[in-house]
Amino acid sequence: MRVHTRSDLEKLSAEGIAALYPSRLKISVGMATCGLATGADGVYHALRDEAAARGLDLALVAVGCIGYCQQEPLVDVRMPDRGRVLYARMTPERARALIAALAQGALPAEGALAAIRENGDGSEPAKDLPPLEELPFYAHQHKVILRNSGLIAPTRLEEYAAREGYQGLARALALPPQAVVDEVSRSGLRGRGGGGFPTGRKWQICRDAPGAPKYIICNGDEGDPGAYMDRTVLESDPYSVIEGMVIGGYAIGASEGYIYVRDEYPLAVERVTQAVARAEDAGLLGADILGSGFDFSVRVVRGAGAFVCGEETALIASIEGGMGEPRPKPPYPATSGLWGQPTVINNVKTWASVSAILARGADWYAGLGVEGNTGTVVFSLVGKVANTGLVEVPLGLTLREMIEDIGGGGPDGKAVKAVQTGGPSGGCLPARLFHLPIDYETLTEAGSIMGSGGMVVMDEETCMVDVARYFLNFTMDESCGKCTPCREGTRAMHTILSRIVAGEGTPEDLALLEEVAVWVKGAALCGLGQTVPNPVLSTLRYFRDEYEAHVHERRCPAGVCRALIRLAIRPDLCTGCGICQRECPAGAIRGEKREPHVIDPELCTRCRLCHDACPEGAIEIVR
Repeated sequence: MRVHTRSDLEKLSAEGIAALYPSRLKISVGMATCGLATGADGVYHALRDEAAARGLDLALVAVGCIGYCQQEPLVDVRMPDRGRVLYARMTPERARALIAALAQGALPAEGALAAIRENGDGSEPAKDLPPLEELPFYAHQHKVILRNSGLIAPTRLEEYAAREGYQGLARALALPPQAVVDEVSRSGLRGRGGGGFPTGRKWQICRDAPGAPKYIICNGDEGDPGAYMDRTVLESDPYSVIEGMVIGGYAIGASEGYIYVRDEYPLAVERVTQAVARAEDAGLLGADILGSGFDFSVRVVRGAGAFVCGEETALIASIEGGMGEPRPKPPYPATSGLWGQPTVINNVKTWASVSAILARGADWYAGLGVEGNTGTVVFSLVGKVANTGLVEVPLGLTLREMIEDIGGGGPDGKAVKAVQTGGPSGGCLPARLFHLPIDYETLTEAGSIMGSGGMVVMDEETCMVDVARYFLNFTMDESCGKCTPCREGTRAMHTILSRIVAGEGTPEDLALLEEVAVWVKGAALCGLGQTVPNPVLSTLRYFRDEYEAHVHERRCPAGVCRALIRLAIRPDLCTGCGICQRECPAGAIRGEKREPHVIDPELCTRCRLCHDACPEGAIEIVR
């Protein structure tokens, strides 16, 4: 339907409520990239085919990611008279068994993770299961950016409307544009793409800047290893981003926007493209939006995958058709951006927050988080942690609450050693600092950054020198090469770190490494280059003993660096099962069946595959 007035919007919302909360059985399958990677497509087809075979009447819906990625594939079953249950780690076989049970009117217990209270129609949640929000993974979370993820069909406009969708835009269009800017400023929202610049202030600068036309850009060029927050929002709730951009366009006086998404995110590109088309068909993009006289259009631009295009001026150059290279600032994009015109560029998560702020009000949002750091932030919690997934929490929560309470600590009882926040340009903070609150200033003072929201947890078997080398290798490859400090400085640091992990480092290398890192941080052209040394400087600051062990003792305390370890088989534990022989790619393990085996040190590449595969724990790492 075409939406011309608020009355039309209410009708659209009513259609969405009927779709979200039907009077018949409804099954929702999480089919964002994380779910599809673990087999959600097979689960979906098994549910569909078994239901058809049994003649079971149901609504089967593909939704986005609910956040608990470790438990995927996730299936949400809603029986209007029995409640709503979330099933974890579903398989096609269990999916068929689930349909068989549902056909008999039963909600099976196998695989049931939690009861979902949010029913929309007042029905009671399923009994004998913990509520979803009381699971340790969710207990500290507060969903704003991810408010619809996993709950709605991503491109069904009516379902988005049923969950306050476009209420923020309707409210904004009833206000003067300056009042919208003031509302965002009063909320305290800061950019969620990394730097944390106050969003309202950026909008005000752009609004006041001379020149027309003005532009809106959504930065969805997410390239940090282990980070997938922006991808998930675009795959699971693209309308929240589109609505936020329209609000921003109205506030600053722009009539055209661009969503820049990296091409390695094909599902995100597909869903946001579909959402733009459906918003246009409904009259929520294009001319005379909601009868206000305001026009706004959106184009989706696919990035080629250069990490540096996450930097705003490089991204703008890419949209213009040029090489993705940053340029010196000032001037900043807010006064001279796309095609030299005033431009507001914000991150996916920032735009999703804007739509919620205008719907619920600045005071509501300012009440979340802490003073100076209001609202919520989304992290991808990954690495050596028991519970992995997307986590949205109010700013001010401590690292310990994030890693131990939500994340469950290290896997298999191993101690957590450090965490890196902010992607490859973030710093590594030791466990003794986990009492620190998560906010922009505190993380920066500690030697890390908030970044776009990546959080990589490391346990006691992680070598911090090797971690610094890994991230330097990534940023060295991704440097655009335009400025000498980043181009040559990252290469020099990587060369020094490679010598150290190879057991060839000297005390002079440690001094030179720190000197180069400080020089690059102060002299690089763009934000990427200026933060590249963070992994090096933070590990030197907090884990210098590991560097010294590598240099002075030729020893890797974590047992990771191949040149500084050897592998040996304990004959008192080896049963001669032969698994290590089969796993060894170098043919370095000899021994008869059911007799203790031995490792030939001349052939061994120290890859540790045998160590990881041994069921008896008979292979030890000798440091």
